[in-house]
Amino acid sequence: MVRLKERYNKEIVPQLIKKYGYRNVMEVPRVNKIVLNLGMGESLTNPKAMEAAGKDLTTISGQHAVVTKAKKSIAAFKLREGTPIGMMVTLRNKRMYEFLDKLVSVVLPRIRDFQGVSRDAFDGQGNYTLGMKEQIVFPEIEYDKVDKTRGLEITIVTSAKTDEDGRRLLEAIGMPFKKS
Repeated sequence: MVRLKERYNKEIVPQLIKKYGYRNVMEVPRVNKIVLNLGMGESLTNPKAMEAAGKDLTTISGQHAVVTKAKKSIAAFKLREGTPIGMMVTLRNKRMYEFLDKLVSVVLPRIRDFQGVSRDAFDGQGNYTLGMKEQIVFPEIEYDKVDKTRGLEITIVTSAKTDEDGRRLLEAIGMPFKKS
């Protein structure tokens, strides 16, 4: 069993029930999925960039990346409907817990001048989105083989009903929020 999932079931759930007065185990918020998203505006001019980005995303997540396509045409960006513009991966269950554990304990501490993640990046329903400026902070990525640094968006989707519940859950998991 995954280390973080075991810790969630044995320590975090009882702690949240005791501290915040949830009536039963099913009421305690949990992480449902993690979505990694990589926007590739450069793919319009450089089709090979999509391959490299897909390889990086697959290496980071341990799961094959899916190409996302434009939903509508935008002339100002020289974008046509159906043109590949990004890649994404949705992690659930074991891979999700492994990724979250790695993110909190290895990746975030590796960021230079890291002060903590923003407390304001919740969407109103308890889901948290974190932007990474470069993919090279992940230990699986070999710095010498990276053709270009790319940003990455990580969305943690929880079953929390409010932002405060989501924040409590992520703090219990170990997400390093900025001190306010």
